[in-house]
Amino acid sequence: MFFSPLTFLFFLFFFFAVLFFFVVVQINVIALVFTKIGIPSEYVFSALLATLLGSFVNIPIKKIPQKVRTQRAIVGFFGFRYVVPAWTRQETVLAVNLGGAVIPVVLSTYLLFKTGLWGRGLLATALMAFLTFRLARPLKGVGIALPAFIPAVAAALFSLLIAYDYAPVVAYISGTVGTLIGADLFNLKKIGNLEAPVASIGGAGTFDGIFLNGVFAVLLSALLS
Repeated sequence: MFFSPLTFLFFLFFFFAVLFFFVVVQINVIALVFTKIGIPSEYVFSALLATLLGSFVNIPIKKIPQKVRTQRAIVGFFGFRYVVPAWTRQETVLAVNLGGAVIPVVLSTYLLFKTGLWGRGLLATALMAFLTFRLARPLKGVGIALPAFIPAVAAALFSLLIAYDYAPVVAYISGTVGTLIGADLFNLKKIGNLEAPVASIGGAGTFDGIFLNGVFAVLLSALLS
C-alpha cells in the first residue's frame, strides 16, 4: 500500500498541534488554579514553573528491601523431589516527588498561614485522608492507585461544606495534602510488597493523581461556590 509523504507530514503536524494545544491548556489551567487559591500574581509564573519542572524530580529517601518470587527450584533428597519457591532479593527506592509532594505541602502551609483556616483546613484534610486511605489500592509493579476524579470531587464537596467562602483554598489543601497522607503515607508499609523499582510519594509527572486532585478540586469548588 502506498502512503504519500504529505499524508505522513500531515499526521505528524496534527500530532504536535494537539500536543501543543494540550500543554497550553494545561499550563493555563494550572495558572488559573494558583490565582484562585490566592497566590499573588507576581508569583504565579514561578509557582507554575516550579511545579511543572519539579514534577519530574524524585528525591530518594531510603531503599526498602523486598523478596520477589521468580521461579520454582526442584531439589532432590534421598530419591524424593521437592519443589521449592526461588526468591531473589530486590530493592524499592522510596522517593519524594518535588512537584507532586514537596511544593503542594509548601503551598498549603503558606495558604494556611495566609488565611488562618487551620481548623477548617485540617478538618477537610483529615476527611480526605480517611477517604483516600479507604479508596487506595496497592497494585504490584505499579504503586498505590486511586479511582479517577472521586478524590477531587470529594475534596471540592468537603471544602464547600466546611469553608464555603474559602472553598478553593481548602479544596487545594485537602485535595493535595489529604491525598498524600491517606493514599501514600498511610500505605508506606505496603510498599515492600509492590515489586516496584521506585515508589514515589506524590508520584511522578504533572499528571500524577495527587497533583490533579488539587487542580480539579479547586476548579470544581470555584464553579460551585
